[in-house]
Amino acid sequence: MGFRKISRDVKLAAIRLHERDLLSLRNILDSCGFSERTWFRILKLWRETGDVVNHRPTLRGRLRALDHEDIDCLLRLIRQNPDYFLDELTHLLATNQFISVHFTTIFRELERANVSYKKLKRIAKERNETL
Repeated sequence: MGFRKISRDVKLAAIRLHERDLLSLRNILDSCGFSERTWFRILKLWRETGDVVNHRPTLRGRLRALDHEDIDCLLRLIRQNPDYFLDELTHLLATNQFISVHFTTIFRELERANVSYKKLKRIAKERNETL
């Protein structure tokens, strides 16, 4: 049997049946459709936390090197001067925000912020027209 989500109510009902000795473990497993491994994982969680659902933090993956403030600083720098090269942006971040990152990190964050070469050209063109 593959992975399937078991509702919290079913898990709690199984725990209550077991604690009150209303059914044998075999009958609980058969009626709820748990494997023995799943049952003992639920029981362990119940005994350790008092709940049958594991409340893990939802944040997954690697943490970002640049936070929102750093990205806002990057975007402001680009709006002021869209002709900056990535290595110049790296230096400006190091001196202004006190954060040292590789230029590929800056490139990826700019891509994530939907800043493209085409947009940079448009910003530069608008800047020249205002001068």
